[in-house]
Parts: sequence; C-alpha cells; structure tokens
Amino acid sequence: MREYSISKPAQERCVLIGQYILESGATVRSAAKKFGISKSTVHQDVTVNLANVNPFLCEKVRQILDRNKQERNVRGGLATQRKYAALK
Repeated sequence: MREYSISKPAQERCVLIGQYILESGATVRSAAKKFGISKSTVHQDVTVNLANVNPFLCEKVRQILDRNKQERNVRGGLATQRKYAALK
C-alpha cells in the first residue's frame, strides 16, 4: 500500500469512523450519514487512510465491511423476492 501523509484532522476522522464502525457494526452508508460526509470519503478513510494510521483497527473494520457486503447481497435478494411477490 502506498504511504502518503494526511492531515491531522483527517487522521482523527478516519480513526473516529473506524471506531464507530467497529463498535456499532455500521455500514459505510450509515457511517457517512452519521458523520455528514460522502460514502466515498468514508470508504477511503477506513480502507486507505486508516491502514496508514492504525493498521490493527483497519483490519478489524475490514472484517466488518466484508460481513456487511455479504449481508447486502442477501438483503438485496430478499427485497427483490418481496417486490415480485407483491406484484402477484
């Protein structure tokens, strides 16, 4: 992973977001809403920036994001199933 410097406020933000996701199991979308920033910024903060600031926390957050991604596929399938059941 390429290392580059990020500002102190950005470092603090990525740690705060990482801790929030770790404690709550939140999705990228819900974390973005909570912190008032875009989903892209949350994703960048917890995958790239957090790896440079706190690799241990980054790994824990990555596990939660991977789990959320797997669950998203199931939820999407269930939503589609309900949609077509309602149309019948």
